Amino acid sequence: MASTEPKLENREEEEEATGADDEDTGAQVAPIVKLEEVTVSTGEENEDPIIDLKAKLYRFDKDGNQWKERGAGTVKLLKHKENGKVRLVMRQSKTLKICANHLVLPTMTLQEHAGNEKSCLWHAPDFADGELKDELFCLRFASIENCKSFMEMFQEVAESQKKVENEDGSTAAELLEKLSVEDKKSEEKSEDKAEDKTKEGDGKDENPSKDTEKKDESALA
Repeated sequence: MASTEPKLENREEEEEATGADDEDTGAQVAPIVKLEEVTVSTGEENEDPIIDLKAKLYRFDKDGNQWKERGAGTVKLLKHKENGKVRLVMRQSKTLKICANHLVLPTMTLQEHAGNEKSCLWHAPDFADGELKDELFCLRFASIENCKSFMEMFQEVAESQKKVENEDGSTAAELLEKLSVEDKKSEEKSEDKAEDKTKEGDGKDENPSKDTEKKDESALA
């Protein structure tokens, strides 16, 4: 009966040799290509998150008369630091692609999905595809509590945007009034300048006539 010991010895020698090759020598290899750090802008730098929840978004396809999944990810309500306007933004989890992006308007209302307490519906002029489209959305959350929290916050924000719109309207009215006043002042100035030029012209016309009369008198004398 042939012995297998030599084969085992050879295998042990091979493993030892392989282990020796895998040993860390401490040598450092410089990378062939040096990659520079790139700052990626999300467009959310000037906004503060009001709410941030995981959900799945659906869009109603009018042509097919059916709901189509738009993506699963994080839905946020973001408030702008300067003008106070709030928008809804949702990105897909893996690709970070925007699947919903629109302002929260005072006229918007959320409705609970019939037969599903974890879902809510609303209409919105959306800009996720790069052009404004009127969409019917449906958000499905992991729990009833998350859905209720989102709906309450959305409605609260929508109500607050009435004040923002009124402030924008009053600011626009003030700017228009200011512009109209400035226009009137500029018109008055231009009219005054025109009158001054007319008076100057009349004065120049009067002087030559006086000189002519003096010359005629001297000639008669």
